[in-house]
Amino acid sequence: MQEGDYAKYKVTGTVGKVLEVQERDGVEWAMLDTYELWYVTSLLEPALAAEYKRNSFKERTRTMSLEDMEALTKEVMADISTLTPSGGG
Repeated sequence: MQEGDYAKYKVTGTVGKVLEVQERDGVEWAMLDTYELWYVTSLLEPALAAEYKRNSFKERTRTMSLEDMEALTKEVMADISTLTPSGGG
């Protein structure tokens, strides 16, 4: 694994470009640009450039569909309807 290589984290399928490689206490680590986290290189495998897509954090977290949002809204509204007002008066 070298700087500039594309690598895939076997556990989650995260694909990134290797920014840096270091060895610490006999273990080799590589930092991927996807989340700027360090990964043990034994858990990385080579990836193709076609598998790599550099997205912003905002784009990576935008995964809820309109249907998911509508279902969540209905669930929240159902929970709210079970509340009864209380208080002094």
